[in-house]
Amino acid sequence: MDRAELEAYITKTYGAQAESPWTRSPQHKVFRHRNNQKWFALLMDVPKVKLGLQEEGVLDIVNFKCDPITIGSLRAGPGFFPAYHMNKENWITVALDGSVPDDKVKMLLDISFEATAGRVKKCRMSTNP
Repeated sequence: MDRAELEAYITKTYGAQAESPWTRSPQHKVFRHRNNQKWFALLMDVPKVKLGLQEEGVLDIVNFKCDPITIGSLRAGPGFFPAYHMNKENWITVALDGSVPDDKVKMLLDISFEATAGRVKKCRMSTNP
């Protein structure tokens, strides 16, 4: 899945519109929940060397929120990196170069969306008349 495909998928599936919060980096896009404004996906392009790769050039990436156990297991695979510019314990960076299967990207997007959705407050009913 490339960057354009992911942006289109997020908009269609979650109804979230891409925002460009940084004027110096308009190509970096944030997707957030409408109700709580929390980010669930951050699309960027970063120099490969910033991700620890020994290559020249820039790589399109996406950051997803995820639980630490899942992050630990994913990091052993190709296309996964410690979160770039995010909390490395709760976020993971995924390459958008085809090295990660589309279904895994979508699964991580779902996890991130749910992890950032917020809690539903329960209505407490009084037992006193």
